[in-house]
Amino acid sequence: MESIQNNEAIKGLFTDLGIDPEYTSPVLESFAATNNKYVRDLKLNVTGMLNSKNMPKKEALLLALAIAVNEKNDVLTRSFEAWAAKEGATPDEIAETYACTSLMNVNNVLYRFRKYVGSDAEYYNKTPAGLRMSIMMSPVMGKQLFELMSLVISAVNGCESCVVSHEKSVKEQGAEEPKIYDAIRIGATVKGLCAAI
Repeated sequence: MESIQNNEAIKGLFTDLGIDPEYTSPVLESFAATNNKYVRDLKLNVTGMLNSKNMPKKEALLLALAIAVNEKNDVLTRSFEAWAAKEGATPDEIAETYACTSLMNVNNVLYRFRKYVGSDAEYYNKTPAGLRMSIMMSPVMGKQLFELMSLVISAVNGCESCVVSHEKSVKEQGAEEPKIYDAIRIGATVKGLCAAI
């Protein structure tokens, strides 16, 4: 039975992500014990997604950070925050990533509820949310990235109404479909990574 520290694929993934080589988890122990090929796929998927030709590395890493925060994965949150900072993300942009993630969790619950109860629930659908969302007006990371981040978080959280709204908005901010699709793939890949680490 191979240990995590001796598994080359896991070591490579940890090196890429800046994770302490002594870190362990039951999932990784299972992968190491069976020499599971998925770790290699995961490493390639993460590397490929974070090196999108359709967006700057800093943006890709801030999106990855948002999903790590969304999934409450402390190890990956620290990793992506440090990596984003190395790529030029400012403390304000990192703090705004945390804020955007929090705000989208609020909105995703509210708008999923409205969608679930349907159009017959007139009161719910016509009553304003009554929530402060001033951060959305002039984000320090720029409106396009903020909308893109909102879209990715909403997709991960399964909020159809928010996905439709933010996809339209991010296009209005000048993002094209290849960038949007890469952002969604980053979100999906990091969510999968969170399940493994």
